[in-house]
Amino acid sequence: MTTKTVSLKIDGHDISVQEGTSILEAAIENGIDIPHLCFLEGLTKTGACRLCLVELKGQAKLFASCSTPVSDGMEVITDSVKLKEYRKKTIQLLLSERTHVCSVCVANKNCELQALADKLGVDHVAYEREWTGEKVDSSHPFLVIDRNRCILCTRCVRVCDEVEGVHALDLKLRGKDSQIIVDFDDSWANSTSCTSCRKCAKVCPVGAIYVEGEPLSQTKDRNIANFVLSRRKK
Repeated sequence: MTTKTVSLKIDGHDISVQEGTSILEAAIENGIDIPHLCFLEGLTKTGACRLCLVELKGQAKLFASCSTPVSDGMEVITDSVKLKEYRKKTIQLLLSERTHVCSVCVANKNCELQALADKLGVDHVAYEREWTGEKVDSSHPFLVIDRNRCILCTRCVRVCDEVEGVHALDLKLRGKDSQIIVDFDDSWANSTSCTSCRKCAKVCPVGAIYVEGEPLSQTKDRNIANFVLSRRKK
């Protein structure tokens, strides 16, 4: 079966990609950077972080590039004053919702949220911070979950379900009060479904899930997307 090719413009560049490709995937394929956190190649798309929003010519609203498919003649703007300000505010909101203190975080210098904040020029938080005090679950022999640092990207939930195939992780509650839970909201030590595969720690973009005593630079010692894709093929 022949796959249809779609032609569009991204930031004025003429590109052609396969039909069904998302705007974000098309941009990545053509070396165009669109900030994102929840998207990870090989996992289903959720549009949770809202950092990858783009403008479409002729449209008033913004679109999540990770979940919006390309179409013939589409003209996409990924970098504008409006988008830059929007992304900076989104990063500030993420930083304000939980206890994010880079200097004492296990993910310091190996954090995607921190890297994006630096890249987008976020040097302060203009919103009142909510200092959470959730208990850190270190009951597993080597995996730790710190919900105070979670940004609710659900990468861990999706990799556990879609790649490892056990769905040991899930979400409870709603909105900013949502939390990652293990099995039926039990301690990690009591989990009967977790295979201790470490995939959740490998794909976590911040310091919410990590391997105790192991530097994140070692946990994430390879391209995360390639890791997920290689595991998915197996």
